[in-house]
Amino acid sequence: MEKQNLTFLVSSCCFFLLLLSEMQGVQGSSSHHHRHRHHEHRAVYGFHPKELFVFGDSYADTGNSPKNASSWEVPYGITFPGKPDGRYSDGRILTDFLAKYLGLKSPIPYRFRKYAPNRLKYGMNFAYGGTGVFNTLVNSPNMSTQIDFFQNLMDESVYKKTELEGSLSLVTVSGNDYSTYLAEGGTTQGFPSFIARVVNQIAVNLKRIHDMGVRTVAVAAIEPLGCLPEFTFLNSFKQCNATVNTVSTLHNTLLQQAVAKLNIESKDSGAFIILDLNDAFTAVLNGIDTTVKFETPILEPCCLGTTSILGCGSVDAKGEKLYTVCDNPKAAFFWDATHPTQAGWQVVFSELKSQFDRS
Repeated sequence: MEKQNLTFLVSSCCFFLLLLSEMQGVQGSSSHHHRHRHHEHRAVYGFHPKELFVFGDSYADTGNSPKNASSWEVPYGITFPGKPDGRYSDGRILTDFLAKYLGLKSPIPYRFRKYAPNRLKYGMNFAYGGTGVFNTLVNSPNMSTQIDFFQNLMDESVYKKTELEGSLSLVTVSGNDYSTYLAEGGTTQGFPSFIARVVNQIAVNLKRIHDMGVRTVAVAAIEPLGCLPEFTFLNSFKQCNATVNTVSTLHNTLLQQAVAKLNIESKDSGAFIILDLNDAFTAVLNGIDTTVKFETPILEPCCLGTTSILGCGSVDAKGEKLYTVCDNPKAAFFWDATHPTQAGWQVVFSELKSQFDRS
């Protein structure tokens, strides 16, 4: 989720919940590329991933977005690495925590692949902030194009299919398709069928990544959209928007069906797995996870625009800041209108990692 206006109201909770019950399925090597590792790799479903390949949006992007994106502006990156570096947070994000858990260095962003060839052995990050499975930003790579980039590297023998049997893929879809749908005049009546189209394409993408040789593909369920600050600011960050959360419910229900179908077809129950971001976010936001206590009202972002909820990092014509930043980002769950802080991602991943512990 990026600086796109996702502010919308779905016609009613009942409308989507009814459709939930009615919709039962988803339609429709180079010399520098050494394979030696000095890390202790964590087992995932009985194997130890040696490479991580990442596709998706800003929840996974560690530097692919262009230099005019907010992720390259102050105050992004103030916690890590101390300056903006392309991550949509004050510090580390989901990709980083997953890589560390696996005993890997965070995979290098695709745009920087030629500058650090020694990092290719850990995999690669193709995720690009603001994108979706369909076109959401002009001249930006949607997920199919990101996978094309991966295929090009395989065609160049940077990665070989036989070598990918020890790899894991992370795929994130965080809502940009839905904001774009509404911004382009999509109706609430057509929303459920569009959600099904999005999930159908996710399924196509997951299968394609697996068919390219990646052993296990982990796809993130969509977060509770109605709990993002860009919605909760309407009630002074006091509570989530239950109506908007029905979009997440429908998306995740269809995603579960799609992934189950893919596993049946692949005859491998561990080929495709869901990282339940929705449950993880909910557990933290509702105080179910008590390992960390956030001091800031949990729905309120640390970095808040003074003229717009989406204004973190913005300045006026004179270069004066049009945002405020909380005193202690470690005490806040949300960084800006749509993204968690490093501390937020850390506690979310503590909820998620149990899903990798099955072996």
